[in-house]
Parts: sequence; C-alpha cells; structure tokens
Amino acid sequence: AFLIPYAIALVFEGIPLFHIELAIGQRLQRGSIRVWTAISPYLGGVGLGCFTVSFLVSLYYNTILTWVLWYFLNSFQYPLPWSSCPLDLNRTGFVEECQGSSAVSYFWYRQTLNITADINDSGSVQWRLLVCLAACWAVVYTCIIRGIETTGKAIYFTALFPYLVLTAFLIRGLTLPGAMDGLTYLFTPNMQILQNPRVWLDAATQIFFSLSLAFGGHIAFASYNPPRNNCEKDAVAIALVNSMTSLYASIVVFSVLGFKATNDHGHCLDRNILSLINEFDLPEQSISRDDYLAALTHLNTTQPERVARLSLKACHLENFLDKSAAGPGLAFIIFTEAVIHMPGAPGWAVLFFGMLFTLGLSSMFGNMEAVIMPLLDMEVMPRRVPKEALTGLACLVCFLSATCFMLQSGNYWLEIFDNFAASLNLLIFAFLEVIGVVYVYGMKRFCDDITWMTGRRPGLYWRASWAVASPLLLLTIFVAYIVLLAQKPPSYRAWNPQH
Repeated sequence: AFLIPYAIALVFEGIPLFHIELAIGQRLQRGSIRVWTAISPYLGGVGLGCFTVSFLVSLYYNTILTWVLWYFLNSFQYPLPWSSCPLDLNRTGFVEECQGSSAVSYFWYRQTLNITADINDSGSVQWRLLVCLAACWAVVYTCIIRGIETTGKAIYFTALFPYLVLTAFLIRGLTLPGAMDGLTYLFTPNMQILQNPRVWLDAATQIFFSLSLAFGGHIAFASYNPPRNNCEKDAVAIALVNSMTSLYASIVVFSVLGFKATNDHGHCLDRNILSLINEFDLPEQSISRDDYLAALTHLNTTQPERVARLSLKACHLENFLDKSAAGPGLAFIIFTEAVIHMPGAPGWAVLFFGMLFTLGLSSMFGNMEAVIMPLLDMEVMPRRVPKEALTGLACLVCFLSATCFMLQSGNYWLEIFDNFAASLNLLIFAFLEVIGVVYVYGMKRFCDDITWMTGRRPGLYWRASWAVASPLLLLTIFVAYIVLLAQKPPSYRAWNPQH
C-alpha cells in the first residue's frame, strides 16, 4: 500500500524536481550557489541552504558508514561476535544485560555504541569508532580528490557492486524457509494504513532522500554535462531505475526477514512445547510444531487450570513479521540477526556490510560535491590553491565536526541531526527551487532552455507539474510535517535492554 503514495510523490514531486535540478545545472554550467544567484540575487540563500544541509547530512551519514565499517571488520570472525552473549567477569555465565535482551542488541547498543542512559550524559569518546571514522573520511577523500574525474571512476564499482550482492542475497533468500511468507507479507496491501497521514509524509520525504533532491549535488554534477545533453531523458530514466532498485531491494530484504520471522516463530513454538511436555510429563518429541495447536487445544479443554499457569507465549507468524525496523535498527539489529541463522553467516555478513559501505560511499560522493562546489563558487580560498587541498580541508573539517557522534551519546545526536537537519529544510528549499525557476526565472524562458538543450519542448505534464502540482504537494507536505512534529516530537530516551 505504501507504493500508492510513493508513486504519486514520485510522479508529481520527485521526477519534476529532479528534471529542474539537472536542467538548470546543465544550462547555466554552474554550481548550486552561482546557479541561484544567476537566476536572481535574492535566491542566493537557496544555494547556501542546500550547501548547509549537504554539510550537515555528510557529518552523520559518514557516521553511519563508520558503524558499517566496524561491523564489516567484525564480520571476518567465526562465530560472528553478535551471535552469542559474552561471558561475565567471573566467566561462570553470560552477561546479565545481554541475557535480558539479545546478543545482537547487546553488541549494537553496548559493544558498538556503548550508549549512555540519555542525551544529557555525553560519555567518553569511543576510540575504535573514531579510528573507523577517520578511515571512512580517508576513503571518501581518496575517491573525490579530483572531483568528477576520480568520482566517475569510483562510481563504476560503488554503483554496480550492490546489484551483485543484492542478487546473491535474493537467490540465497528465496531458498530459505519462510521466504515466501515474507514476500506475501510485503505484497499484501493493507489499505487502512493509507488513512495515516504519516505514511503519506514518509512516502514524500523518502523521495527526497532516495533521489537526493534539494541537496545541490545534482546541480553540481549536471554542470559537467554537455550543453545539448538530453537532461529530460536522464531525469526520467534515473528516477525510474532508482525506484525499481528500491523495490528490488525490498524483495531481497523481506525474503530474509520472512526467514527470520519463521525461525523466531519456530523457537517460540519450541519453548511452548517444552513447557507443555514438562508440565504434563509427556514423552520427549511427543508434540511436534505441526501438532502444537491441536495438542494445546486438547489440554486446554481437559485441564485448563494447569495450562493457564504456564503463561505460554502467543506464537503467531504475523506478529513476528510485524516486528520490523527502519534505519539503523533494520541494518544493525533485524538483518544482522537474520544473517547469523544463515549457513555461512560470516560470508553473508561480509557481503551485506560491504554492500552497505559502497552504497553509502555513492551517496557521500554527491553530498561532498554539493559541499565542495559551493566552496569553489564562493572562492573561500585563493584560486592558486589546488582543488585537492580544498577537498582535503573540507573532509578534515567534516571529520572534526563529526567527532561528537563518536561519544557514547553520539547515537542520540545523530537522531537529532536526522530528524531536524534535512527533512524540513529539504522541503523548504525544494519549494523555493520550483518557485524560483517557474515564477522568477520564468516558465517560458525555462521551457525555451530545455527546448534548446533537448530539441523538444516540455509537454503538458512537465508544465503542469512545475507550475501547480509540485508546489502544492510540497506545501501540503510541509504543513503536514509541522502538524505531526507538533503532535509527537521525537524523544531521545535511554535504551531498555528488556525491549
């Protein structure tokens, strides 16, 4: 059902905005600041705003890459370090906190983040993560050191490698028990969720991050295009391929999550079966998973008091499928727990986190281009200083600024950045971009430019989207976002190991 608002946002918001950014960057052959000052001196703030958002997003986005690198390095072990709880200090049992939650959650919250009780307690710097952060920024700098010259070469690997890994995971995932249950859960629409305005808002904001709209990176990259390049074809093709890739990835994810849910459902049944066998002194293996419901119904009918004392868990496959997560929770808890149950778990973990790292690098290329190009436009350093030095300085400043995320409270700060640094700002800047191009630069002039570049005048869909549909949709999303934010502001509370 999420595909319905997603498709609407893609058609009337994503593709039209993407086309605008590619077209103005290609036509004016300038970066994200000089493009807007060329359109109108009063719109220079749009470019500065996009630059600021790209800088802030780069800080916490590369922090996520730091966590990915940490997990990637820890994947070269057998068994995986998050597959079981560590021993306590006396080495007579397992750590109590880990037993109260799970080995995967303990490794994430305690051994990786070593998270504090709340955001008021900053804690100390996690040096192993700081080293990984420095390594991530070194890799980013190496790939963007000469701008589009080196980024263009690196992107061949960072863009294609994830497809290979996704395909490998898809083949493996479809052979796992429960994969079809996961896919059935994915493709069975629940139309009731469309009554929730949050779903529509999530779909609209997902487009911004999926296509990297209003960051300024597309304008910077498009400025390198030949003046007569068919930017309309690029906008439509890239947006559709991007969305199809997201759908392809969701099939991979839910096939594996179906396996995890089936596995957890089986363990739940086994615990209940063991309780029944011990309570009623039944022979071992006298109750199978398939016979559990029939046996429970019989015992509940004949001896309900004894069954009630057992406090049996409700084991429904749908409940385990509902236990999904988004963001870091999906990558570092849900999916990693599924991987440890797969044969050859370390190999799959290496592939999974290697894929996430290359995906993150691809996004960082665009973010950093949106940071460095405006710095060149503003001439913050003399022209005699080589671009490599400016790029290195930008990466160093980003690295030093991101050290706050390496504190024990760093995850809380990252949530704040993620909630407030981008989403609302991107909505505002995208709205100003559309208004600036259509009503300041002028629709006729813009259409004339596209005709000169592509040889074809924009049709009714493009003109109607730019003039009416996109601004109205963005304005509606902006109002809905403010209302929902006022109703339920995000909280940054302590992690409870019992959850």
